[in-house]
Amino acid sequence: MRAEQSIRNPRAWLGAITRTFSSFNSHNYRLYFSGQLLSVIGTWISRTAQAWLVLKLTNSSFDLGLVTALQAVPMALFSLFGGVLADRFPKRRVLVITQSVMASSSLIMAILIATGNIRIWQVYLLAMLTGLATAFDNPTRQAFVSEMVGQENLANAVALNSSLFNAARIIGPAIGGALIAGFSLSVPFFVDTVSFLAVITGLILMRPSEFHNVPPPVRGAVLKRLGEGLDYARKTPQVLLVLIVLCFIGAFGYNFTVILPLIAEYVLHTGALGFGGLTTAMGVGSLAGALGMAYLSRPTERILLGGATLFTVVLAVLGVSTQMTLTIAILIVLGVCSISFSATANSRLQLGAPPELRGRVMSFYIFFMAGMAPVGSLLVGALAQDFGVRTAVWSMAGLCAVGVIAGYLFHLSHPTTRDIVEESLGAAED
Repeated sequence: MRAEQSIRNPRAWLGAITRTFSSFNSHNYRLYFSGQLLSVIGTWISRTAQAWLVLKLTNSSFDLGLVTALQAVPMALFSLFGGVLADRFPKRRVLVITQSVMASSSLIMAILIATGNIRIWQVYLLAMLTGLATAFDNPTRQAFVSEMVGQENLANAVALNSSLFNAARIIGPAIGGALIAGFSLSVPFFVDTVSFLAVITGLILMRPSEFHNVPPPVRGAVLKRLGEGLDYARKTPQVLLVLIVLCFIGAFGYNFTVILPLIAEYVLHTGALGFGGLTTAMGVGSLAGALGMAYLSRPTERILLGGATLFTVVLAVLGVSTQMTLTIAILIVLGVCSISFSATANSRLQLGAPPELRGRVMSFYIFFMAGMAPVGSLLVGALAQDFGVRTAVWSMAGLCAVGVIAGYLFHLSHPTTRDIVEESLGAAED
């Protein structure tokens, strides 16, 4: 009866909405969120166009995979150094530079296509340039969140950022396909270029006086500073626990750009429309999970390990399904589980790191979530080719299970009197 009354009570709904979007109380975060939403939609538009462009230029699936790999390799090589950069320079200034580089890359691509001078080697080169900028952008962007909203709303803002990304993942490809069909391949890249102006403008309009706990810049040799971050992670059980699980799930579980096309083509035997449906289902589940995490705003170890466990189990179940409807339902649940884990991991790393080390600690998150993905992608492709897609999916779930088990064992062997993340949240609330 009480639950029914709360559902019918408009005040309860208003309270839930206010709690879910509490980070919007920050002027700086509102600017950031609105700019990022437009920019990430533009990024998905250009990704869709880039894939189509490569196929038009080469008619080769290998070249399509190569472009993706070339964009990901800089993440593996330079994201840790990006964390040092984030702790050394004002984060807003770094983001303006990295976003400007990515905007320039998209603009060059648009001009080359519009003038008929585009060649595949140019696509390779621009993909690497974008990947390099992203390697420095992502750790800085992750560490910047706490300076915009403070410790109290950090978990909420991280979850809202996930909802932003997944909303863009649903909207962007649809717009990209429409622009390609209705105009030309250059238009999506021009649109992407303009979308970067939104986030750059938002960064410029922020009020520095409203930033929270901005640490002093960290000086000294880059490798020494990087070593400090690694040493902190190694000696801090709450941080190391996240990284142990993330190492396996980030490398072997988050390879949906490879897994979903393989399932669509070789398991469900559906066309491009069916593949789009699978991608949308994953995005819808992820968006729902992100909004749920924004409402909870409590990144506990139970949610971290529980989310990782459920993600692994549902990924294994995905390998069983041979029906479209069932696969869509599984992907929706998988999307919820994936965001529950990733948003909690992100929040716990940020809350567990001191401000002067936050950029370096978040670079470990980016390294495992994005930098290690090519390893898993290559393994999925090889296993699928030799043993079948379903076996490949089960193998990925098995490797994720290794990380989850290692996480539970580490957690049991490192009991703590009080979680430093809980201490951080308690201090913020006081």
